Amino acid sequence: MKVNVERQTLESRITVILDDGPRNPEGKKKINTPLAFFNHMLEQIAWRCELNIEVEVELDHFFLNHVVCEDVGITMGRAFKELLEKRLIDGSKGYGQAVAAIDESLARAVFSFESRAYLDLNFNNINVPVTTEGIHSEDLVAFWEGFVQGAQATLHLDLLKGRDNHGHHHWESLFRAAGQALLDSLSIHAWRKNMAAGVAGKIGFKIVTEE
Repeated sequence: MKVNVERQTLESRITVILDDGPRNPEGKKKINTPLAFFNHMLEQIAWRCELNIEVEVELDHFFLNHVVCEDVGITMGRAFKELLEKRLIDGSKGYGQAVAAIDESLARAVFSFESRAYLDLNFNNINVPVTTEGIHSEDLVAFWEGFVQGAQATLHLDLLKGRDNHGHHHWESLFRAAGQALLDSLSIHAWRKNMAAGVAGKIGFKIVTEE
């Protein structure tokens, strides 16, 4: 199954493709943003959630890290929402959690796809540098803020341990945990066929307009 989402504004055109087919050995080359460390973090998601992920970014006239990260987040979140809804018929859970580590850094992620956009990202008094590998931490936060908006999902991200003064491992453990929690959210359980993540079921709106 493949989901292709394109989001265009006056500032950017972002394309995200999710493919749950056989692993593409060239997949690392398919994540193309102007930010090397950001690409590396998105690769962690792809690897841990066991999806082929492609990302393309086109910017109009100017380059801002914040725009890249947030717009990619919104688009990727929407792609995961679409993929999850397509797999509900088979029994995908729509919620998941995971703990992941790299060396001294340990992180936890908890997802719930219930049409409620909410992010709680907590560093737990661990010193996360303002800048890591040339990108501001606030820009990486903006990615997750955008993701939950696009996915209409609740996400709790917690950095549990970490001593890396450069911040690389802090962020990598967080992205790894999120990828694994997404894998859990997408996992198929026959008992849950055609069921949404929450007891309220799939949310629907009726909109009436009058002249």
